[in-house]
Amino acid sequence: MNFHLIYPEFLLTGLAFLVLTLDFFLPEDRKFLLSWVSSLGMALVIVFALLLYQQGDLYQGLLIIDGYAGFFRIFFLAIGIIITLMSRDFVQSNIGNPGEYYAILIFTVLASISLASSGELLTAYVSLEVLSFGLYVLVAYDRYNPGSNEAGVKFILLGAFSSALILYGLSQTYGLIGTTRLDEIAVLLSSVEDVSIGMLLGLVLILAGIAFKLAAVPFHMWAPDVYEGAPIPITAWLSVCSKIAIVAFAIRFFTTGIFPVVNDWQPILMVLAVLTMVGGNLLALVQKNMKRLLAYSSIGHAGYLLMGLAALVAVTDEGMFNTDFSHLVSNGLIFHMIAYGVTNFAIFYCLILVYNSTGRDDIQGLAGLSSRQPMVALVMVCSLFSLAGLPVFAGFTSKFYLFNAVASQGYLLMVGVAIVASLISLYYYLTVARYLYIEKVLDESIISVSVGSKCILGVLLIFMVVGGIFPSPLMDLIQTATDSVLKVE
Repeated sequence: MNFHLIYPEFLLTGLAFLVLTLDFFLPEDRKFLLSWVSSLGMALVIVFALLLYQQGDLYQGLLIIDGYAGFFRIFFLAIGIIITLMSRDFVQSNIGNPGEYYAILIFTVLASISLASSGELLTAYVSLEVLSFGLYVLVAYDRYNPGSNEAGVKFILLGAFSSALILYGLSQTYGLIGTTRLDEIAVLLSSVEDVSIGMLLGLVLILAGIAFKLAAVPFHMWAPDVYEGAPIPITAWLSVCSKIAIVAFAIRFFTTGIFPVVNDWQPILMVLAVLTMVGGNLLALVQKNMKRLLAYSSIGHAGYLLMGLAALVAVTDEGMFNTDFSHLVSNGLIFHMIAYGVTNFAIFYCLILVYNSTGRDDIQGLAGLSSRQPMVALVMVCSLFSLAGLPVFAGFTSKFYLFNAVASQGYLLMVGVAIVASLISLYYYLTVARYLYIEKVLDESIISVSVGSKCILGVLLIFMVVGGIFPSPLMDLIQTATDSVLKVE
């Protein structure tokens, strides 16, 4: 058995239990060290994974460790380090039992890595459930906050419903074709001329469950309330980690598993993408709470991701498949996920720093931030511009790359809707920017920010700018990753 392929995952599991154990023995005034133990531990796992990287599979393809899985392994560990460092002041001030918090956070990183590595549906389902259960707990972690409790209950109930949809779809699929391995599903679907109603029902249920997890319209009802009620670092983690992990698996699922029946699932994704892009951005226009606004912004960005997934394969008027630009679409999709993730972390960290000093997370509470804490205001407005897709930030380059790739596949109508949705988003992003720099200051007290926090903000800002001006090194890594998973003919 090739267990050496998943040594980084073993080390990550050990790190989670180490943090839990240390929490029992460290005195209260030393528990701040747990965030540094978690961050340093994940950094060491990254080094180990890079030095001893090998490709292969386990359990006859249930887990696939290829360039694609290796890329997302490093990516999830890296953003795990960022969210851990972002959480430390908030956890120290607002949340007890930090060891449990950081351990669960590490387990969600592990589940995300497993999801991106899954080559079989049940393995992916188990990974998704481990990720979901970790997020359920983290959302409700501030147990003395009624808003956090309410968010946790709503998230659990609707999350369980979406998991049931996926599981029923998996059982339907397995009952009809007798396998859950993606490569075997592709072979069996290629051998049939028409997909049965039962098989189509199974695919629709799986897609509906994925849409729930991505908060796609009309399955988005849970997102605004959960985002508002959860602790702010967990809102940031929920908006980035879960979306990217699910899309990472979806790329492998669509291109390796159900690619032969693209005519059946592509129209569903296209409709979901259009509804999500338009609905998310329109509903964001009327929001007064910053976390709710970012929730609807996140829904809108999920629409862009669904658009990319729908365009992975082009279907000609004669019903023939065209994969000439599939690599371009998958590269744009992954690049946009990374740009969106880093930008979202930056704006949420600014919100965390403001909340730690003022206790407010509404838009009006940001009034005059440019005079109270200029660096936080600068990073926040740059993040808003990046989310809106303005030059010279990573959000502009990633959107341009993704929209161009989708247009190259011939889906100009979807790209047109995406451009209009981006223009709508510009209004509410600029509204927040107006509060930061133009609105009258209601509270003139200075917001103090530590040197460490300023360093994190600086790193995120540098990535947003460099990713927008010089994305070539990152695109080369993404191209190498997609070469190992995108093998459609």
